[in-house]
Order: sequence, then structure tokens, then C-alpha cells
Amino acid sequence: MSLKRWLPHPIFTLMLTVIWLFLVNKPSLGHLVLGAFLSWGIMLLCRDFMFDVPRLRRPLKLCRYILMVLWDILVANIHVARLVLGPTRRLRPAFVEVPVRIENEFLLGVLACILSLTPGTVSSGLSADHKTLLLHVLDAADGDDIIAQVKSRYEAPLLEIFECSIS
Repeated sequence: MSLKRWLPHPIFTLMLTVIWLFLVNKPSLGHLVLGAFLSWGIMLLCRDFMFDVPRLRRPLKLCRYILMVLWDILVANIHVARLVLGPTRRLRPAFVEVPVRIENEFLLGVLACILSLTPGTVSSGLSADHKTLLLHVLDAADGDDIIAQVKSRYEAPLLEIFECSIS
């Protein structure tokens, strides 16, 4: 029997154990053992449902990417506040279809979450062939510009940071 079969996701197991210790707010050996056991059991039960996370190729670039996304969220909050508090005729909502090159389901989920976390955009759907992401944009002056920005600012760095196949 392989180790992967009995300990399917060691990093997630460790993260769940740490979260358990924060939740109980009383670190002790008993809580550590209980948290580790529960985390191991959860990962064992969920191993068939977990996504395949690609190998991290550029960790420092990932840190820069996270900071950039946080900055974009802050700037987008200010932009959306101005749009919402201003005259409604300035709003130009639209659906935009963004073709994606990412094939990995985990990274597609990350991209969709990043776009949904950024105020003013919501990922609304993914085509059956996983080649097109449907976005709802609150202020869509130019659909082509939005597509170019998503591909260059969010998708391309993800492809560079992680080892994954592209189409």
C-alpha cells in the first residue's frame, strides 16, 4: 500500500489541523491529536473529490501575484464605489466571453475566484469544453480590452507560476 493512499493530501491535512487548533483556541496535545485525526479522516474521505494541484514553479512570482491581486481588489473597490454612487447612466454592464488557455481545473477555479473577488466582475460560467469563461462586468467599455486584461494580468502569470498544460 502506498503512502499516497493512506495520506492523500499531507499539506491540506496539516492546514486543517492548524485551523482546528485555531478554532478550539486551547492548544494542547489532546486537541493536536484530535485535530490531526479529524483532518486525516476528512482528507481520506474527500481524496476522490480533490483537484489535482499543479506543481509550483515560481514561488516568488506567486507572492508578487498575490500582492498584485490584492492591489487590484482595492483599486476595483474604489472604482465600483464611484460607479455605484455616481449616475446610473455611467454604468455599462455586459457579459464578456473570455477564451482561456488553462486546462487544469484547479487553476481554472483559481482564475474564476480571482475574477469574482475583484469588484465589478463576476465569473458567471464556464463552457462545457472549459475553453471559455463567461464574465459579467459592471463597467464594460470595451470587451476586447477586458479580455486582453484578464489574459495578460491574471491568466498568463498563473500559467507561468504553475507547471500545467495549456491549449
